[in-house]
Amino acid sequence: MATETTETPQVTGPTPRSPVRAAVQDTLGVGMGLFPLGLAFGVLLTQSGFAWWWTPVFSLLIYAGSLEFLAIGLFLALTPLASVALTTFLVNFRHVFYGLSFPLHRIRGPLRKAYSIYALTDEAYAIVATKPPQQLSSTRILAIQLLCQSYWVAGGLTGALVGAALPAGLDGLDFALTALFVVLAIDGYRAARDIPGPVLALLCALIALVLAKDQLLVVALGLYVATLAARYLLRKRNSRHAQ
Repeated sequence: MATETTETPQVTGPTPRSPVRAAVQDTLGVGMGLFPLGLAFGVLLTQSGFAWWWTPVFSLLIYAGSLEFLAIGLFLALTPLASVALTTFLVNFRHVFYGLSFPLHRIRGPLRKAYSIYALTDEAYAIVATKPPQQLSSTRILAIQLLCQSYWVAGGLTGALVGAALPAGLDGLDFALTALFVVLAIDGYRAARDIPGPVLALLCALIALVLAKDQLLVVALGLYVATLAARYLLRKRNSRHAQ
């Protein structure tokens, strides 16, 4: 009697990507924004009187896009160190909250963890936060952060070399930082549709302009952080009363 043998069909799924290849695909869209922004920073830096090699120094020691733009004006104005430190704290204070949910526990090794903390930017956090935790290996997270920094540094170096070859005194480049924050504010409003937020920011800026024109940025940011904290506490108290 012949016996029939049945073979269980093998279900083949998609071939898993390497962590580095996945990180490249994750960061391509962000890189298309980081490179030209770094390009603008490099041009602005050299047009402000800095040598081209200051661009990688800024991008490696500071590595905070908006703060790097601010640092140009702060250094040129010989801003006191205390004001620079306070401005840095206020501008980058949001990173404290990024650290609360960033999957640092998936990074293996103290040196890798140290780099991951150093390279935690808005863009890297936005990419990692949208990925399922089971897909985030240590290599993939680090590759995402390293690629983001590479796009920024490469754009800055390119812009610095271009800026050094251009005639000095080009108008309009100093508006790059203002344009950056306008775009970020518009994107933030589109995402949250929070009208009181930008209104409070404008009021804080106007108050700082009247009361402390020479320290406008520091005073405005301080007032805005205080108003946001007060608004959060008020919302929390109202929600408790509603319950």
